[in-house]
Amino acid sequence: MKYNVLMILADQHHAGLLGCAGDPQVKTPNLDRFAASGVRFAEAYCQNPICTPSRVSILSGQYCQNHGYYGLSGPSEPRLSNLFRHFKQGGYRTAGIGKLHLPDSPRNWIADDVDLFADSYEMETGGEGDSEYLRALQRDGLRELEDSWHNPYEYGEALIPLDAMPSKMPFERTQEMWCADKVIEFIGSGDERPFFIQANFQKPHHPLLPVKAFWDQYPEDLDLPESYGENLHHRAPHFRHTAENARSYSWDFAEPGEDELAGPRRAWRGTLACVTQLDAVFGRLMDFLENAGLAENTIVIYGSDHGSYHTRHGLLEKAPGICSQDVCRVPMLWRVPGLTPESGTVCGELVENIDMASTLPELCGLEAMESADGCSLRGLLAGAQEPIREVAVTENPWSKSIRWDRWRMVHYVDGTFPEKGLGELYDLVADPGERENLYAAESHRGVRDAGIRKLCDWLIRSRRVRTSHPAVWTVDETNRAVCYPTCEDGFAPSRYQPRNRKGDIKYL
Repeated sequence: MKYNVLMILADQHHAGLLGCAGDPQVKTPNLDRFAASGVRFAEAYCQNPICTPSRVSILSGQYCQNHGYYGLSGPSEPRLSNLFRHFKQGGYRTAGIGKLHLPDSPRNWIADDVDLFADSYEMETGGEGDSEYLRALQRDGLRELEDSWHNPYEYGEALIPLDAMPSKMPFERTQEMWCADKVIEFIGSGDERPFFIQANFQKPHHPLLPVKAFWDQYPEDLDLPESYGENLHHRAPHFRHTAENARSYSWDFAEPGEDELAGPRRAWRGTLACVTQLDAVFGRLMDFLENAGLAENTIVIYGSDHGSYHTRHGLLEKAPGICSQDVCRVPMLWRVPGLTPESGTVCGELVENIDMASTLPELCGLEAMESADGCSLRGLLAGAQEPIREVAVTENPWSKSIRWDRWRMVHYVDGTFPEKGLGELYDLVADPGERENLYAAESHRGVRDAGIRKLCDWLIRSRRVRTSHPAVWTVDETNRAVCYPTCEDGFAPSRYQPRNRKGDIKYL
């Protein structure tokens, strides 16, 4: 019997915003209970600080420098493999549900690889603003109350406000509940094949419009994050500029005469309430699996495409992204029946979102995705505490963030800012809040140079190639060259990539 797979992704969920991660304010009872029955990876990193490229990395198992996506949506690349296609070829029925936010021109990248395409905001043919979910709301007179996407009707003038207020949408008709309904419907369709499902919640991405029952769980005068008013002199110019703009933001739902912290407090309250709302929907899905007798043979993963600021450092959304641990680090919780410790454990080793694509086929008895760049998490899931990688990297096209040992460094190419040689280096053990930039400190020159060297090594080792020199050929029994091995995207398989070159490979 093969495992089923249910991967649940939130959008823009800060890694620390879980009760089990130590946050004193947020209420996440279902995620905490789940973490206590599996493995929580405390040092998990995304590959990109915005939605589409990060989601392409998760499904393809590739770094951005290999799949090439760094912006939102964009042209589809049908030759680029993905987990849906791989599991469907392995005999699974597949479903992509919710906010997929993938390359969609002229047709969604994964549309032909799923038995159920259920994006909540677009159809298979691309083009945002039309979907089964939105049509159902329109049919039932609820479209103007829609609280998770573009709505100029009920929640201020902005299509996606950065302020927060209680939603006017019934809980059972929210995007997250629609996702849960589609998951339950798909699983119960009567098809006996194992399933691979990715369910994508919109929250806690803006707009911050939680149902009132969750909004009311948090006080109006709650404390803002400790970093809200901190001095940002050590940060990069675009970070400071974004913070300055945030301080002058005209709050969408402001009351006359309110104090300057009222808007940020509403946004923080809305963020916490959105997380608690998605936690409730997550709990509903876990209860369904348990009641349906599926919990004992279903791998469940909870994660996010990237982190967020949500008033940390005075910033309101995720921009400017890669500069901070807040956006690069993500929550990652796994439960694998018969493998993960039932009493739960926390793993502090570096892992990346792309590791899902290198781990799931192995756990489910399928062949490996030969084009994936990640590492297997199987040993860590079983309770091992041994490193599987030296570094974790989050990419923008013009900058890279690298995490190793106790350090995190951001490398900006000259020309990004008027001043040359700018960068960021933080000691995350002594300075977990990243308040002291050591990049220019002579006392840490050796650490900075080591980080640059590690980043250079990573770029060389992880870059996928079509051919290499010396050339790698497959050979027949007479040791004659037959062909250059390639994956469906035209690049050489992972075993022939620079990072995996070993002495037993035959070279010309």
